Amino acid sequence: MEISELQKTVDQWITGTGGGYFSPLTNTAILAEETGEVARIMARQYGDQVAKPGDKSDLADELADVMWVVAAIANQTGIDLTDALNKNIDKKNRRDSHRFTTQQ
Repeated sequence: MEISELQKTVDQWITGTGGGYFSPLTNTAILAEETGEVARIMARQYGDQVAKPGDKSDLADELADVMWVVAAIANQTGIDLTDALNKNIDKKNRRDSHRFTTQQ
């Protein structure tokens, strides 16, 4: 799925099945919640924490939740994520082209 398709799919679901967008502030809180769920899984699978019985551990699903809410925020604030990501990659390439090379 292309990023533009993701944004369109999220918009269609939210405006149809979902009954409309939450406020941008609510979506920001949801993003923080979903990011925390990713962090919990990472800490328990790859870090030093031990999972509790019954802990949800579907990293793929949680990452998809993060992408969903990011697309929702982008939609409601008029951001084209394809364009934003391309500009961000270009920025990183210009800024960091020699940052991680070994200096001799």
